[in-house]
Amino acid sequence: MGEKRQVKKESPLFLFLTTSFSTWSKNKLRDRLRSGCVFVNGVQVSKYDLPLHTGDAVEIQAQPKVQRVSRGQLEILFQDDALVAIHKPHGLLSVASANEPRQHALALLRRQLSQGRSRVSLWPVHRLDRETSGVLLFAKSRGVVDAIQKQWSEAKKTYLAVVEGHPRPAAGSIDQPLRMDARGFRAHAGRHPEAVRALTHFRTIATVGENARLEIDIETGRQHQIRAHLGWLGHPVLGDARYGASVRVVRRLALHAWRLEIPETDASKAMLFVAEPPPDL
Repeated sequence: MGEKRQVKKESPLFLFLTTSFSTWSKNKLRDRLRSGCVFVNGVQVSKYDLPLHTGDAVEIQAQPKVQRVSRGQLEILFQDDALVAIHKPHGLLSVASANEPRQHALALLRRQLSQGRSRVSLWPVHRLDRETSGVLLFAKSRGVVDAIQKQWSEAKKTYLAVVEGHPRPAAGSIDQPLRMDARGFRAHAGRHPEAVRALTHFRTIATVGENARLEIDIETGRQHQIRAHLGWLGHPVLGDARYGASVRVVRRLALHAWRLEIPETDASKAMLFVAEPPPDL
């Protein structure tokens, strides 16, 4: 069960949490923010200083509000003796975390593919954020993982995103280094001694009202790269309050891993995996 409070006056999020949820310790509140258990007007948030407005509804869930997937429900896009590609739904972790050791794509897929006492071994080739849907690739041996990851810079990763506003120009590249702030679990764009190179290419493919739909290619695969870069650009992904999106009721983070193309390796052939965007995107 969760707890819900209504905002009576404007306040930063964490200050509101500490004053309105007085039975919760600050450490527990920080943990709930980091693990995706805090929602404002139905939207998952994690930004400590997110501005709250009078009338906003703030909810803390006892456990992350994730899309539950039962046995056999994961969509398998491709499978052979070396690889398995799935269409990961939004709201599901790629692999285990301290807060959610069992309900994640790797465990669900292992159970789905295993028969009786014959257990399938799987290793993640890469990961997607919990909130991001799309192509997620697993290998059936450590050797296949190592071979693909050795040439991962040659893989082509294409995403679809719906963003706030209309980027001008309509296409371009974002070449801003990123560093991850572990405390706030947020990537920061810009020069910094700890920042690493990150390059994102985007192209507007449609506009609907105040929003735009983008096709995005990334040459690097930094954590939260697309979300942080689009936030830096001033056009955050719809529903992504962590990187500057306005707080509004949306069903999901509007980011989808659409296509993944891997090169030929000693352990696998060149392949293209495609996960068509779900209707809610």
